[in-house]
Amino acid sequence: MSSEFELIRRHFDRPARSALLGVGDDAALLRPSAGMELAVSTDLLAEGSHFRAGDDPRALGHKALAVNLSDMAAMGAAPRWATLALALPCADEAWIGAFAAGFFALAERHGVDLVGGDTTRGPLTFCVTIFGEVPQGLALLRAGAAPGDDIWVSGELGGAALGLERPDIAAAAARLHLPEPRVELGERLRGLASSAVDLSDGFAQDLGHILARSQAGALVRYAELPKFAPFPDRGTELRCVLAGGDDYELAFTAPQAHRGELEALGAELSLRLTRVGSIQRGEPGLVLLDESGAAMPVPRGFDHFAA
Repeated sequence: MSSEFELIRRHFDRPARSALLGVGDDAALLRPSAGMELAVSTDLLAEGSHFRAGDDPRALGHKALAVNLSDMAAMGAAPRWATLALALPCADEAWIGAFAAGFFALAERHGVDLVGGDTTRGPLTFCVTIFGEVPQGLALLRAGAAPGDDIWVSGELGGAALGLERPDIAAAAARLHLPEPRVELGERLRGLASSAVDLSDGFAQDLGHILARSQAGALVRYAELPKFAPFPDRGTELRCVLAGGDDYELAFTAPQAHRGELEALGAELSLRLTRVGSIQRGEPGLVLLDESGAAMPVPRGFDHFAA
């Protein structure tokens, strides 16, 4: 059986392209580019909470990095470096090799160097910390939404949550297991968007983070939300679109003056960008209108510690 250090060397020790020092020492050495601020985010995925036992290891490697790339996108940051901590129940070489292949395939697409991490024996868990760069003063924050701003959403909502409920629907299962982080969109939103958040715990709940930080209200028309299709019934649709997690799309706000630029950006990226409502004056909170214009209940999204 391979030792811990042999596993790291065989599967995860790759030359760093942009770090001063990568895997192999007690710490990595990083040097942000001149004029850049450093964005840092950490996500942990645990078996039973974020994925099921027996899920494809290559897809898990992809998703372990993708959820962190989505955080960089929401900040308008270019991802540069990552660390990876793995708890493994056993040293299964084939499983580890497939996981590493999925992780590095996505890392190479986005120019991310793996610069360190750790391994241990334990219940299957992955923790990635990612570091990105954003020009000084241009990071997208949750606190920037202003009354009159449009609310936009990228892609489609609800597919990943449907994939969790109905793994037999192949397109929905793909949205769950192989999310596509909107990295290029996030970087291109600098100077256009006034705030942004990635949709990991459900549209209504995640938009609420912008509203709380910006001290603003929002009016959203349910009919305008871009939806994954088809859903088997209306109840499933509402649950998945409004409160389903794991979409990893971006919700963002922007002044109305940028509508044309954003429409052109969506066309250039071949990515659906949809205006779904507007930021309002008043108490922080979301007003959600149904197809008839009546107020709808605002559902709660995912919470690891909810009763």
